[in-house]
Amino acid sequence: MGQAFMQAWQEVCKKSAQPAKLLVPEGTYMSSPVIFQGPCLSSQPVIVEVKGTILANEDLSAYDEDFWFLFEKINGVILTGGGTFDGRGASAWKYNDGGSNFPTSIKMNDVDNGVVHDLCSVNSKFFHFHVTDSSNFTAYNLRITAPCDSPNTDGMHISSTCGVQVSNSVIATGDDCISVGPGVTNANIFGITCGPGHGISIGSLGKRDQEKDVCGVTFSNCTLNNTTNGVRIKTYASPIQIKASDITFQDITMNNVQNPIVIDQHYGSRKKKDSHVKISNVHYKNIRGTTPSNVPITLACSAAAPCDGIEFCDVNLDFVSDDLHTFTACCTNAKTTFSGQNKVPICE
Repeated sequence: MGQAFMQAWQEVCKKSAQPAKLLVPEGTYMSSPVIFQGPCLSSQPVIVEVKGTILANEDLSAYDEDFWFLFEKINGVILTGGGTFDGRGASAWKYNDGGSNFPTSIKMNDVDNGVVHDLCSVNSKFFHFHVTDSSNFTAYNLRITAPCDSPNTDGMHISSTCGVQVSNSVIATGDDCISVGPGVTNANIFGITCGPGHGISIGSLGKRDQEKDVCGVTFSNCTLNNTTNGVRIKTYASPIQIKASDITFQDITMNNVQNPIVIDQHYGSRKKKDSHVKISNVHYKNIRGTTPSNVPITLACSAAAPCDGIEFCDVNLDFVSDDLHTFTACCTNAKTTFSGQNKVPICE
């Protein structure tokens, strides 16, 4: 079916009629990798309406690149329809050692004004969605699922993209529900129900040369259930000098979250080498819920680039059990301020 999908796309993309639509009707279809490439002739967004279920090829040798469905070089596309993309990842997870040679289910590269809504993505071999080198991306009403032990099945990874809005979606995977990578600016992510998985993350940052700054990212009105981490910023211990600034985590509910608030600037390093990613103006506001850990805040910032302007306001966490415990904090190389009512330890 892969070739049939691409032939249908070429017919739709070449039409200037308003609107141009590719319809995948109800039913089940199996497909190898697919490329939907522009530019297209229509002045209005091209609609890809998936009503059925599309099954991925389980044979990893069928994937020459890092995607299953690729949308590329398009200005205006809407992916919707209520259907399901089934990555059939169980056949691949046992071979995944963390490398990037496994296919993302749906990748958007160099797409302006892309919209994804009312779809299901299940059991991706790697990331469910990857949006990169794009602008003005919107996603909502998504349901993204994979087993809690499935490796690298991030719900959505976003990198090198300006203007992002992701909202009102349920994500339960084996890795980050949403991860914001290098080069993301002006992102607003809200109404996400996350868990199980690794929580929501900024990063990892500082791994590769030519990375760009992260600026203006807000997560709000999100609920995390039984996740490994809550809200996390992670950077590699490397000489790469970029900035991560103006980041807000606000109105977050955490239920049984193991590590609620984390900044880890030694990510991927056993020797605690220094990261040169500068983290500043990070705001934690109205965060509430429960944790089994007595260390709800870990700020492991870098001596080479200390964290500045880390604000805590109305952060109220309780222990999962009724046993009496005392919270402690683990904070290094971080300048913090506390306001409002906080039921967490204050970093000195």
